[in-house]
Amino acid sequence: MRVQVTLACTETGDRNYITSKNKRKNPERIELRKFSPRLNKYTLHRETK
Repeated sequence: MRVQVTLACTETGDRNYITSKNKRKNPERIELRKFSPRLNKYTLHRETK
């Protein structure tokens, strides 16, 4: 049930991270605060397809 998802920065659009999530427990898209190397700060990253 765990699938790999790509996280994209909301400010730059860069796809910086790949993580996994449980589709049964979290059917909606996840949002995490991760480090953006281009901006050199922590920004909100959302799950993309």
